[in-house]
Amino acid sequence: MKTLFAALLIATPLLAQAAASVGQPAPAFTATDTAGRSVSLADFKGKTVVLEWVNPGCPYVRKHYGSGNLPATQKDAVAGGVVWLSINSTAKDASDYQPPAQLAQWMQSQKAAPSATLMDESGRIGQAYGARTTPHLYVIDAQGVLAYAGAIDSKPSANPADIPGATNYVKQVLGELRAGKAVSQPVTRAYGCSVKYASGA
Repeated sequence: MKTLFAALLIATPLLAQAAASVGQPAPAFTATDTAGRSVSLADFKGKTVVLEWVNPGCPYVRKHYGSGNLPATQKDAVAGGVVWLSINSTAKDASDYQPPAQLAQWMQSQKAAPSATLMDESGRIGQAYGARTTPHLYVIDAQGVLAYAGAIDSKPSANPADIPGATNYVKQVLGELRAGKAVSQPVTRAYGCSVKYASGA
C-alpha cells in the first residue's frame, strides 16, 4: 500500500500552471451542487472563495477528512466569512465516481462544512482551473483574483500523522488576506491522486 501511495505522490504533484493563473481574474463558472441547486462563482462577488477538489476514493483526501483536518479548515474559513466550494470533477464512468446524493452523504459522514459541494462530471471547471489532484486548493480574493493555487499543506503524504507538523497553506493564505498582507506563498505543489477526468475533458 505504501508503494502505491509513493507512486501516486511521484506521479501527481504538479506545479499549478494551468489556464487559471495566480494574480489573474479567476475563471467564471456555474455548476449544480449535490442538492440540485445552481451555484455560480459570480454569486459570491466581493467575498473570498476557496475551491477544493475532492474525491472520496483518494487516500490523500481520506487523510485530510478522516483526521478532521479539512472539515476543521472549512469550518474556520466559513466562520470567518469565506465561501468554501468543494468540487468533484470525477467522470461518471470512473470507478470511484459518486453520484450527488452519495457524495453528499459521504461529506456529511465526514462532518464536512463547505458552503456547497459542486458536481463537475464534465470536467469543465477542473480544466479551467488546471486542477490535477485531489485535493487541490485555490483561493480567490474578494476582488475576484486568484490568490493561491496548490496543496492543502506542506507535508505531501497520505499519512494523517504528518498533519500536526505541516503548514496549512490555506489557513496561512486566508490569514494573510484577512490582515491585508501579500500572500507569501501564492503557488505550491499540489499533491494527491490524479483527477479522474472524463475522456476528452
